[in-house]
Amino acid sequence: MKKNIILLLMTMASLTITAQEDPYLDLEEIDGKKALEFVNTQNQKTFAVLEAEKEYASLYQKALTILNAKDRIVYPSITGDYVYNFWQDATHVRGIWRRMTTADYNAGKSNWDILLDLDALSEKEQKKWVFHGATPLYPGNGLYLVNLSNGGGDAHETREFDVRTKQFVPYGIFLPEAKSSIQYWDENNLIVSTDFGPGSLTESGYPKIVKWWKRGTPLSEAKTLLSGDPSDVYNSGSVLRDGETPYLLLNKSLSFYTRKSYIHQNGQNLLLNIPDDASLLGIKFGKAIVELKSDWTVATKTYSQGSLIAMDFKALLEEKQQIELLFKPTPNQSLESVAMTKNQLLINVLNDVKSELYLLSKGKEKWYQTRVDAPAYGTISIVSANRESDDFYYSFENFLEPTTLFVYNVKNRKSTKVQGLPAFFSADKYKVEQFFVKGTDGKNVPYFVISAKNLVLNGKNPTLLYGYGGFEVAMQPFYSGTMGTLWLEQGGIYVLANIRGGAEYGPSWHQAGLKEKRQLIYDDFTAISRDVIKRKITSNKHLGIMGGSNGGLLMGVAFTQHPELYNAVVCQVPLLDMKRYNKLLAGASWMGEYGNPDIPEEWAYIQKYSPYHNVKSGVKYPEVFFMTSTRDDRVHPGHARKMAAKMLDLGYPIYYYENTEGGHGGSSTNDQRARWNALQYTYLLKKLKS
Repeated sequence: MKKNIILLLMTMASLTITAQEDPYLDLEEIDGKKALEFVNTQNQKTFAVLEAEKEYASLYQKALTILNAKDRIVYPSITGDYVYNFWQDATHVRGIWRRMTTADYNAGKSNWDILLDLDALSEKEQKKWVFHGATPLYPGNGLYLVNLSNGGGDAHETREFDVRTKQFVPYGIFLPEAKSSIQYWDENNLIVSTDFGPGSLTESGYPKIVKWWKRGTPLSEAKTLLSGDPSDVYNSGSVLRDGETPYLLLNKSLSFYTRKSYIHQNGQNLLLNIPDDASLLGIKFGKAIVELKSDWTVATKTYSQGSLIAMDFKALLEEKQQIELLFKPTPNQSLESVAMTKNQLLINVLNDVKSELYLLSKGKEKWYQTRVDAPAYGTISIVSANRESDDFYYSFENFLEPTTLFVYNVKNRKSTKVQGLPAFFSADKYKVEQFFVKGTDGKNVPYFVISAKNLVLNGKNPTLLYGYGGFEVAMQPFYSGTMGTLWLEQGGIYVLANIRGGAEYGPSWHQAGLKEKRQLIYDDFTAISRDVIKRKITSNKHLGIMGGSNGGLLMGVAFTQHPELYNAVVCQVPLLDMKRYNKLLAGASWMGEYGNPDIPEEWAYIQKYSPYHNVKSGVKYPEVFFMTSTRDDRVHPGHARKMAAKMLDLGYPIYYYENTEGGHGGSSTNDQRARWNALQYTYLLKKLKS
């Protein structure tokens, strides 16, 4: 008891001192007068310098041309007999939601039926609407729940839309702006989690309560299915289907990575006996498909971390466990994603950060695995697969091969090209290499280098190193017309880091850098930085780094811990004040990743790397470029504002750009995306090419 009281007093004292000693708290007021004056002043200073550079206008125009290109891939989302697509270009700045028959789409036709024009809607309602997707009523009679965000933040309002009339349904389903989750059970009943009023949100700002809502009744009368705790992250409900049989799944998220999963039947919530960190991906052939994030021992048999298993669903509901192993990764593999078709499971596997695609078919006695004839040595993404067909769409890309969309026909086991992105830069001048460097614990950490074939190893090449390192996100090879045109063609080298914290080698790769072990992630990034210098690919004078969100935190740590290594830093939508991150917007949801700074023992290790607390006077820091968005309601723009202000007051020159809309992605329209790209690459050329 005495120890607990002492810890409580220490925590309270720490919070009091932090509040008193932080002179920049006003910048956390998102639309505060002082904060917006700071934003406007710094934006204008940045524009005055970077937009005056000779490269800027050309880079902006090239980026806009690529983003607005008419021959981009039209990605399909299949519902019933139709392909749906959301599209933005120079004419449709905010975008159009449209559809055509699947047969016409596969035949290469362009007879789109426009359902919803976001530009017209924005003009009519005087809002900056951003399309956040649409969820259909199954099996489909034309009703959709459409999510619209004002300015691009995560919060959105939900309206019911009828694709047959191309109109919002009069007096139909409507939810006001919130970070909601809503899904049809049938036409007249819905599962909804939203802001129901005071006390209905978690400390992370997400819904705590899940309800059953009958059409035609007030939301206030909806019946509670699950009522969570304030410390939960995001509680929600969804419909799982095994053929035509629906099941109501309720998830109580204990942390970002753990949850209790229930099936609601006959008025009861039946707890599923699976590990809290396992993911229930769906139900197929009477089997619950589960991905394991840690070893799980059942009846003396251990199923290893990263495996995919099938559990008899009826037995699971009866608290019994009948398990079949579907996939077990090798040390070089990880399970990237799983999708379900009518009669197949589709698994996407990473092998040394390169994709392989497999079909799993259920026989009478066992499951059979077949590799899909997809291209190799790149990234495969499952674009659209559904339960009504065994055919599916997937894409392939790598650093030098433009993205190609394929349709796979299960009957003849053949992939057919549907569309291909045009080449925005000449790939034959470049090469891709994969290197490995040892981390501080002896593990091999991979990274990719994209450079000119005639690269001279003289340490003078302008080099951009990109990293993320968190939240189980794998950094995979990708094709980017803007990066290729605005960076490679300007003489730059691009390096992609596959550091710990991601999922390149499964759950263990991520868990190696959680909480008190986080410095390992930053050491991996430092090791790659030093390795590209050691190989004379570049030198610290010509080495720049870039990352966003958690990667923005990585940037802040990198330049405060090793300012001597870098001459340019692009720090996008970052976390930087790690003392207050859990109090800002969705920050509390990430304590499973970083730890709780209000607990003294955990703040002790967080404080060692928190960029906002480790920047100090008398150090030769690179001239950092902070980029964020006023309307980012996930990572608070106050992180970037406060860090920029603190560095300015310490006498350090910085660049700063805050877009007034765009959400966590930083931009809502192609024009905004072009400006964002032109600014960052102009800055990088200015700092690294001279």
